[in-house]
Formats: sequence, structure tokens, C-alpha cells
Amino acid sequence: MVQPLIALVITAVAVGAAAWLFWPVSGLYWRWGRFRRFSDRTLVEDALKHLYDCETRRHQGTILSLSGALGISGQRLAEVVSRLEQLKLAESEGGAYSLTTEGRTYALRIIRVHRLWESHLSDDTGFDASEWHLQAERREHTTTPEEAEALSARLGHPRFDPHGDPIPTSSGEIVPLPGQPLSDMKPGQIGKIVHLEDEPHEIYAQLLAESLYPGMQVRIFEVSPERIRFEAEGEEHVLAPVVAANLSILALPDAEEIEEPHERLSALDPGERATVVGLSSACRGAERRRFLDLGLIPGTQVKAELRSAGGDPTAYRIRGAVIALRREQAEKVQVTRAEEEAA
Repeated sequence: MVQPLIALVITAVAVGAAAWLFWPVSGLYWRWGRFRRFSDRTLVEDALKHLYDCETRRHQGTILSLSGALGISGQRLAEVVSRLEQLKLAESEGGAYSLTTEGRTYALRIIRVHRLWESHLSDDTGFDASEWHLQAERREHTTTPEEAEALSARLGHPRFDPHGDPIPTSSGEIVPLPGQPLSDMKPGQIGKIVHLEDEPHEIYAQLLAESLYPGMQVRIFEVSPERIRFEAEGEEHVLAPVVAANLSILALPDAEEIEEPHERLSALDPGERATVVGLSSACRGAERRRFLDLGLIPGTQVKAELRSAGGDPTAYRIRGAVIALRREQAEKVQVTRAEEEAA
């Protein structure tokens, strides 16, 4: 009686294992197939974005550049490149790869979805600016054209993403990126930041740490092979040329004067009053909505009531309510002091 029981158990385990591996739709084999197909499509789409980037920068797309951009090599890379050519999305000549017309259209579609997601993440969520790019990359490959159009409509069909990159239209049209790298500017020039490049992440993180963002006006003091020194909204910044090259500046006419920066709410001492002029362009998404809900709109009178023992946060009287704001929050509120208004 024991041997038939063992045989029954072995058979049941074998059937269970086979079902776990090969059961339609939910089996491991089918799930792995779906993952592999999704992974293949992701790599193809990332390769198209890389080749489009090479095209706009007037660089050659090569096996080496594709390997670095996709993080793969060997047989896997050969499969992706072969797939691009089979689908007539890219073609090679003399070791260089370029997009076909169909490949360029496909690339622009993925770029459109990516930049729409970045706009949504910056305007409608609490994600930090350092997370927008990665979150958008995770969603761009699974968003259908219909979902992309719905997202664009909900955002009001934006023309630029939060980094200043132009968003392609649904028909594949895209305006050229204005401006020139900060590293190409000359001492004495003034301009406006129109774009922050978000790759590589390490350089983008440095730009965020400097509190630089599109819309800020800058004045160039020094340009040398060692450093770029400039002023933005009353604060001096020093960047290495390799970092400064990731900032695009639209030069302003020499006759135009740079706007004097507004004072920040954080500069008020307890007992001082000011009038809100506006919110910094760096204040976006949920934080901007919260400030507006608090009544921090142009014309609102604000008084600094008291500061914590540690110096942060500070309590402000806003429209009859006392609200505590951290320094980093108060720095995003632009004000004019009461005595300046009286003068």
C-alpha cells in the first residue's frame, strides 16, 4: 500500500510542477515569455530614444554608444540591433546607426509620453524633482496612445516639460530647443535658463542642489576651463564646465537689464510684515497647491510671528491663521517688505 501512495504523491507533485510552469497565462513559462517580450520592447524603445538623442546632438550612434545607453552587450545587444533593422526602425552604414523615418516617428512618440509623465509628476504629485525622470521611464513603455492623449488633455496640452524640453505633438512635430550651453556664454552676458538636462543623473543632482530651474535669469561673471561663475536671482554660483554644459541659456539683449530678485519670506524676522509677490517657479505640484490653499497669492499680507528655538521652522500669520513653514518652504515665497511699499 505504501508504494502506490508514494507513486500517487510523486505524480501529484509532477502535475503541480508542470501546471506551475506551463499553465496558460499564469504559468511561469508564459509569464517569462511576456516579461521577455516586454523587456525586448523596452530595449528597442530605449535604443530608439538613444539614436534620436544622438541625431539631435549631431553625434554618431554606434554599437558602443548603444551598449552604454542600454547597459547590455554581446548577444543581447546584437539581438536588439537586429530587431531594429528587421522592423526598419534603424539602418546602419559604416558602423554608424541612424533612424529611419518610421523609427524617428516611433522615438518621438515615446519621448512625448515620457515628457508628459514628467509634467504630470511635477505638477500633480509630491514626487521630488530628482525622481521625475526615473518614474517617467517606468511608465513610458506601458502607456497606450489613448492614455497619452488623455494625459495631455488633462495637463492642458503643455508644450514643454518641467526641465524645459519641448514635448512632441501627437502628430510628431517638435520645436527646436532654444538657447545655448551655459559653458558657451561670455562674461558680462545675461540670459534666462530655458532647460536643465536630466541625464546623467549625477550632474542633474548637482544642478538641483544649486536650486537652479527654468525661468531664472542669470548674469555671467567668469568663464574659464576650470569654472563658470554666474549670478542667478541674487545668488552666486560656481559650476565646473562639464556641469554648466547641461544648462541651456537663452541670451538676452545687452540693453536689457536683469530683473532684481524679490526678497524671500524666509528673510523676515519675527514682527516684520511683507506682501506676497508670487511663488518661485521651483515651487510645483502639491506644494504649490498647498501654498495657494493657504492664501499665499499676490497681494496677501504676511507677518512673521515667532521662530522656533532651533531657528526653523518659523510661524507666519497668513489671512488670520498662524502657519509654521520650514525655511526651505518659505524661500519659495517671494515678498516685498512693508517698509519698501510705504517708501
